[in-house]
Order: sequence, then structure tokens, then C-alpha cells
Amino acid sequence: MKRTSEWNYSQEIPSDVTIQIGEASYSLHKFPLISKSGYIRKLISESSDAVTDVPLIELIDVPGGSEAFELAAKFCYGINFEISVENIAMLRCIADYLEMTEDYSVGNLVGRTDSYLNEVALKSMSGAISILHISETLLPIAEKTKLVSKCIDAIAYIALAYIASKESQFCSSGRSDGSSNERVMNSSTASHPRPAVDWWAEDLTVLRIDFFQRVLIALMARGFKNCGIGPIIMLYSQKSLRGLEIFGKGRKEIGPHEEHEKRIILETLVSLMPREKNAVSVSFLSIWLKAAIYLETTVACRFDLERRIAMQLGQAVLDDLLIPSFSGDTSFDVDTVQRIMMNYLESDMENHSVYNADDEYYSSPQRDVFRVGKLLESYLAEIATDRNLSVEKFISLAELMPQKSRTTEDGMYRAIDIYLKAHPFLSDTDRKKVCSMMDFQKLSREARAHAAQNNRLPAQHVAQLMYYEQQRLRDNIDGTGSVGSESPSTPDKRNVYSSELYPASNEVSKLRRENEDLKLEIVKLKMKIKEVEKCTVEYGVSSPLNVSSPSADKPPLPRKSFLNSVSRKLGRLSPFSRASPGITPMKDRLKQDKVRRYSIS
Repeated sequence: MKRTSEWNYSQEIPSDVTIQIGEASYSLHKFPLISKSGYIRKLISESSDAVTDVPLIELIDVPGGSEAFELAAKFCYGINFEISVENIAMLRCIADYLEMTEDYSVGNLVGRTDSYLNEVALKSMSGAISILHISETLLPIAEKTKLVSKCIDAIAYIALAYIASKESQFCSSGRSDGSSNERVMNSSTASHPRPAVDWWAEDLTVLRIDFFQRVLIALMARGFKNCGIGPIIMLYSQKSLRGLEIFGKGRKEIGPHEEHEKRIILETLVSLMPREKNAVSVSFLSIWLKAAIYLETTVACRFDLERRIAMQLGQAVLDDLLIPSFSGDTSFDVDTVQRIMMNYLESDMENHSVYNADDEYYSSPQRDVFRVGKLLESYLAEIATDRNLSVEKFISLAELMPQKSRTTEDGMYRAIDIYLKAHPFLSDTDRKKVCSMMDFQKLSREARAHAAQNNRLPAQHVAQLMYYEQQRLRDNIDGTGSVGSESPSTPDKRNVYSSELYPASNEVSKLRRENEDLKLEIVKLKMKIKEVEKCTVEYGVSSPLNVSSPSADKPPLPRKSFLNSVSRKLGRLSPFSRASPGITPMKDRLKQDKVRRYSIS
């Protein structure tokens, strides 16, 4: 920096004013100070009546402290020093504090710092963020000088310009291979991670929460897409909420001040989230909800997170619902999951119009229903081992199972069986209440076989199961049903009691083939019975009363076809009644042939 005054500092001239800043004291000269600073000029004029020859001036709440004042004093004395991104913020604030404006000197420190900010420092994203971060320690004068607002505007402008240029490059380069990219996007799943945020978003994590909030508001006000806000908030949350034990490993003791800061941060981040679905992943929302319960945030904050999780419940996994209970007897917070399920059922009834088949982060409502039903069954089986879980809570949560997803009851039966096993001292009434949550007619063959031998189930339900099984067998024999047939609308489910996990469609086809084979065997058996009866009737009608003297006028004797046949065979074996083959009369041979023709032996 060039010299701004022709007056040169010389140690041969004695000082005539002392400036006190905290514990630091500076022996200076009045002329170079009052020529640049209106504030020091006013203080020196007020202390002109002092008794001492060297007045003492104490400066309070100096922005930047003694370091900033030393730079300002060098400027007053015309000593060269370098203005940089690291010191521009405190130089601008100390210049305003000392009133070093153009009213007292041309090219004063206020004008010099403003020129550097506009022409150099605020032209880059890193410079604007760095100055904004330093301004956090220079409040409130940094707000008064509009240094904070200038930095925020610069960050928003540079970010949008960077994103616009990036999108234009992507569109131009993506035209040639657009079809291949489309195939890759369609083959990806909802669990595929989103692209990493830009480098400048990581720099924003150094900001204080209130400045970070103002930056995001400025970005959204200038047209920044909501889909890009979520990853930035997630990145900031990962760094600012670090150190919280929210996974049921025991409450970590943190100081009240730190806990208050993290509570404010979390509530602010939740309020900044866009209202659109899938702004952040459901797993991250679950972590936020656990942290909100741990930090005891406002009820509105927790309810907002529960509603957001309910909107994306079809993408959740079991760990997302295993929220530890920091107060109460149960291991997991069942009441929170119950509210989430109620919000899901309400939103599912209200609208299904948010589905977009081309978006990899959305799934069809019907698929969501089956996923949520399977998820709730797994959650019930997980919490069923808790001995402090009451029957009322278990039933109230089981009643929230979506009806559209209840095409099979194997998962519910498994959860109920685990609960009955973990609570062996339940009364018969409570066991009946628990088992009433399940429809035995929707169990698979393996589950029915297991339930029929389960001594933990009430006898009434076992008898009901056996009745359904007998009815199914009876319908099969009559040709009106099929043995072990499952629900006709059974989706692609897997049986938890089968030794081998076959798809339900293959199982139904196998059962149908067995049913057809059984029907064919029944038809064959009926045909054989008819043939036997027909042969028996024919022999009874054609059999004579006496073998030696047949007569058509006499009525036939009662049918004794089997005895007659045996007696004839024994007669043929007798050596006394058999004649020589050579002298056998023709009449006797014809008679024997006739008897042999109608014999069924």
C-alpha cells in the first residue's frame, strides 16, 4: 500500500497521546491519528482539558482487537502493509469503528477496503465464504457495515453462476449418449446414492448456523433448486452434530451450553428442509429424529420429522424404525413409530399422485404398501422380545398394518409367536387378543403346519385352524377348492417357516398340479368301482339256478358268484368227476365254456 501522508514517523519526536486497548497500550502522536480518524479526533478534543500532558484514550469493543488497531495505526502513519482476504474483514470493521471515511481524508481506509472487497475478495467463492466466517467474530459492526450481506449475496451469485455453467456443459455433452444414460438411470434403485455435493457446499460447513441459514435462504430466493438444498443441509449436519450418542449405547453427558447449541442447529436445519418428498434420505431423517429425541427439541420439530419419515416410509429399513427410548421402560420408542404409521396411513389415503415412474427415488404406491407392511411385521418381531412391552401397545401397533399388504399372515404369525414366547405368563384373554390380530386362513402351508403344533397358541385358535384345514380338504375332494391353496392375490412374498424360500407363484402352480393329479386319481378310482359293480351285476343276472338243468322259467337264486366260482374250480380239480379228454361230450364242453366265460375269478 502506498503512503497516504507526507508526514513521516520518527522516533525522535516524543508521543503526545496514549491509546489503551484492553491490556495493550500504544504511545502515538495526535496529528497522524486525527488526520485520518474522526472518532479519535473527537476523543482527543474531549480530553484536551486533562491535567496530564499526554492524554490517555481507552478504546472499548474494538472490532478485531489490538491486531486490527495496529493495522489501522500503520495506515494512519503511512506504513505499507498487505491487505488480504484474512485481514480485510477486520480492516473494514475497524475503519468504520474509527470513522476513517472520505470526510476526513481522500482515499481513506473505508474506501480502500471497499474497493478491495468489490474488486478482489468477493469475486471468488472461497474468498466470500472466508470473509463471512471471519465476520462472525466482528458482530455487530460487520452487520452495520453490510459486510455480511455483501458476502451472502456474493456467495449466492457465484453458486448460481457455477451451477448454470455446469448444467449447460452437462446438457451439451449428454446429447450424444443420452440414451445410454437413460438406461443406466432406469436400472438403478432407490437406494442408489445421490451425486456428491459441489466443493463450495463443503466450505459452507464452517459457517455459524445463523449465517448458514441466511446463505440458504438467499440461494432459494434466487432460484436455487430445492433438490440441491437437501445434500447441503445433510453435509452441514454431519459436521455440526458430530459426537451425539443416539443409537442406544447410553446417554453421553454433554455440557448444557453444547447441548443448547446443537439443539438450535438441529431445529434450524429441520426448518430449512424443502417440503418436497425425498429432499433427503429416510435414513438421514431417522438419525435426525433420534437426535431430536435425545436433545429434547421442540414438539413441532419432532412431529415434522415424523411426518417426513412417513412420506418416505416405503424406502425405510428396520434400523430406521428402531428408535431407542431414552425415557420409559421399553427398549424402543414404540409411540413414535405408532405416530409415524398413523401419518403414513393418512397420507396414503389422501393422495397417490406424487408417483413418477421415471424418477429412481420414487416407487409405486402399491409397492410402497407391501414394503411398509413387511417393514411393520419385521418391527413387531423385533420389539416382541421386549418383556416390558405391554399387550395394548403391541396390539395398537399391529392394528396399523395396511390392509392392502395383508395378503399373507406369515410375518404377523412370526411376530405373534415371538411375543407369546417372550411373555409366557400372559392370561388366556390376553393371548386371545394377541392372536386375534391374525387371519389363520391367510397362512401358508408351512405356517399352518407350525401353528397346528404350537402349544403357545390358544386352543380355540388351533381348533379354528384345524377346521379351516378340514374344510379346505373337503372342498378339494368335492372339486370346489384346492388343498393348501393360498390367497389368489398373493404377491411376490416369501414364507418365513419354509426350509427353502420359493416364490409364491411357483408354490401356487405346484399346488394346482397336485390338485389336478388328485382329481384324476379320484376319477380313475370311481371308474374302477363302476367296472367292478357292473361285472358283479352281470354275473348275478346270467348265473343259472342249477348247473345241470338250466331253466329260464325259474327265478334266479341269490347271487353267490364268488362261492360258485370257488366250487367250480374245486370240482375241476377232483379226479373222480373229470372225464377223459377224449370222451368228453360236446354238450358238457359248451357248458363249461359258458360258465368260464361269466366267471370273474
